[in-house]
Amino acid sequence: MPPLPFYIVDVFAEAKYAGNQLAVFTDAGSLSTEAMQRIAKEVNYSETTFILSPEPRQDGYDVRIFTPNKELPFAGHPTLGTAFVLQQTVIQQPIVTIALNLKIGQIPVTIAYQNELPDVLWMQQQAPVFGETFAAPAMAAVLGLDDDDIDLNFPIQAVSTGIPFIIVPLKSQAALRRIRVNRDRYFAFVETTDAKEILVFCPETYQAENHLSVRVFAESLGIPEDPATGSANGCLAGYLVHHAYLGQPTVDVRVEQGHEIGRPSLLRLKAAPTANEIQVNVGGRVIMVARGEFI
Repeated sequence: MPPLPFYIVDVFAEAKYAGNQLAVFTDAGSLSTEAMQRIAKEVNYSETTFILSPEPRQDGYDVRIFTPNKELPFAGHPTLGTAFVLQQTVIQQPIVTIALNLKIGQIPVTIAYQNELPDVLWMQQQAPVFGETFAAPAMAAVLGLDDDDIDLNFPIQAVSTGIPFIIVPLKSQAALRRIRVNRDRYFAFVETTDAKEILVFCPETYQAENHLSVRVFAESLGIPEDPATGSANGCLAGYLVHHAYLGQPTVDVRVEQGHEIGRPSLLRLKAAPTANEIQVNVGGRVIMVARGEFI
């Protein structure tokens, strides 16, 4: 195998060594699916991406996304991080929009610049689809919480913008910090559900300028807790609009994630209803950390 160039970036990070780590391989067209999966396992980040060619196809770049255990049709921080690496290392000019051809379809990423450098990147996700609802006691048992930690004014509900997540509203940050997932109950719970991953949120934050705190648990993907999850937060944005959680028809919020595991992250969510659906955009900053080769 010839040397494979790669880059490491921190996504949804306001400074280095925060946010969610991502490894991006920039010339991976010769790799088999099995080789990509082995490399993703070796890297062992939440996700690793593979750009199949530096040349666009149908106005987008072919990209595949892998967790340590499986390939994904879509994921949030890999989409933003890969678009950043494409702009910095392949395109090398301040292009406004980059499209990624993913298994789920083409996802556009818009880049805002400051002093000719990428500042905030935004991805428009697919319109949210709202699924089944769940009983609070069963979810509380999975999370190691008391029933009254859950905010019963809003449902526990599966939502998907490409990957389904179970959205769980809590009353307080104290409850959010107290979560200890019971793995046996977790796997028993998701055995019969389409949504396997869980996003838990509350209206209290570490920083006063932010609006919500979030934790995401994805044991079924081999990720006990994710420090920043764009796909899940896209589902949350749709949920906030659908259930008028903030008491208004649109959403423009800053969301904290990852503080409880030492990887503080900041995600920006915008969502608004249109005639037939809810339009969801998730944004954040990306910071280059390292580059190298697999040999």
